[in-house]
Amino acid sequence: MVSIKSRFVQVDGINTHYLEAGDEQSPIVVLLHSGEFGGCAEISWEFNIPALAEHFHVIAPDWLGFGRTDKVYDFGNPRARVFRHMSRFCEVMDIREADFIGNSMGGSNLARIIADPPSILPVRSAILSSGGGAVPLTDARKVLLAYDGTAQAMKAVLHAMLDDPRWGDDPDYVAKRQAMALLPGAFECASAPRLKPPERENSAKGSHQVYGASDNTNYENIVVPVLIIAGKNDKLREPGYSGQVAARIRASEHLIYEDCGHCPNIEQAERFNADVIAFLRRVHA
Repeated sequence: MVSIKSRFVQVDGINTHYLEAGDEQSPIVVLLHSGEFGGCAEISWEFNIPALAEHFHVIAPDWLGFGRTDKVYDFGNPRARVFRHMSRFCEVMDIREADFIGNSMGGSNLARIIADPPSILPVRSAILSSGGGAVPLTDARKVLLAYDGTAQAMKAVLHAMLDDPRWGDDPDYVAKRQAMALLPGAFECASAPRLKPPERENSAKGSHQVYGASDNTNYENIVVPVLIIAGKNDKLREPGYSGQVAARIRASEHLIYEDCGHCPNIEQAERFNADVIAFLRRVHA
């Protein structure tokens, strides 16, 4: 049985939490979690770390402001601060080359970073699980934004994110998500990107999240191998978005999972793990 260790490291004064598993002599795989309320490494990757750790040295950090990492939010330039923190985490951890896997926010952040050379992360290859593309203000997105801290709202979030309703109908799984979403400071940090100064209310400019804005990621600049995995029934993205992203990346592979929503790594973990391991074997070969 794989042992998963929960650890902390100081990154420029920020107490940063990460999960670690696998042989330290194996190639490193870094997992970047999603950004919904309650998003964290242990939620995003609980069904993936054991399988990946059989082949790789897995490191799964909590983004700045998420999970058990310190609750810090930079209102001046939040994205740059988050990216810099993750870059410094890799430096502090002496991660000099790794395969990176990102889900949702983690995947989109990863795509932006590798599309803006020189990359601030030591990326050998990238796997985008429902990452990249525009972020439309769909009805499902509005459900995520409306989370108010109640179990009923978390149930609605899970129904919006995941295709199979059993996840949102499982009170134990809802409670697990709730526990992470209501850690001290977690709700405030996850809510902060939704706050926009009046002058930015109708603008796609600035560093705050603007839903419905066009995707300005320069995918043509990406030079590392990329695997894109998307759910066919993803209610948080526009239909066909993943194929459009894949077509703009010179060395990409593209998979679409039937009967799957926004988190293939959760809903179809067994297939996801097998596809990821096979892709990484090709990269390393």
